[in-house]
Amino acid sequence: MKVLMINGSPRPNGNTALALAEMEKVFAENGVETETMQIGNQAIRGCAACGYCFTHEGCVFDDAVNAAAPKFAAADGLVVASPVYYASANGTLVSFLDRLFYSSGCDKRMKVGASVVVARRGGLSATFDELNKYFTISGMPVASSQYWNSVHGLLPGEAAQDGEGLQTMRTLARNMTFLMKSIALGREQFGLPVEEERISTHFVR
Repeated sequence: MKVLMINGSPRPNGNTALALAEMEKVFAENGVETETMQIGNQAIRGCAACGYCFTHEGCVFDDAVNAAAPKFAAADGLVVASPVYYASANGTLVSFLDRLFYSSGCDKRMKVGASVVVARRGGLSATFDELNKYFTISGMPVASSQYWNSVHGLLPGEAAQDGEGLQTMRTLARNMTFLMKSIALGREQFGLPVEEERISTHFVR
């Protein structure tokens, strides 16, 4: 089992990293390999709607998005973590995810997704919902925990005081591990669900 973890914080050693580290401990205990990519401190532009990825492999902007694509393809699960800015995710992370999910051609169905959000106080549930939408449009089951996947803290390291938040991270990692292993067994015995030919509609007559 492999999990790709995306840290959307500009602080490599901040509270978002602390939350992910709590998950990594549980993954390691259960034999799940993890790799973390630090995204929030990089200069990553948004999608230009150029259509390059329709006819070529990857995105026209050759940055962390193209580096992440093969890692995503090889992973059984994806964890996306972000600090909360104005009740939404870090803009750099959103640009990264928009382009990764749009340009990567791998089959994302049944890869397990989990989002993690970190804030001083509010805006957590809105950001949590925002990040989960990447999974639910891609046929990816969403891992849940004992509470919404959130941790509180302002100054670097403060999240270590949030006992409930860290327990939520550990529970999330255990549930995600169980789900990934269960899907692997189901895939081996039953294969993936039948996929219909895609129907695309719009409202322009």
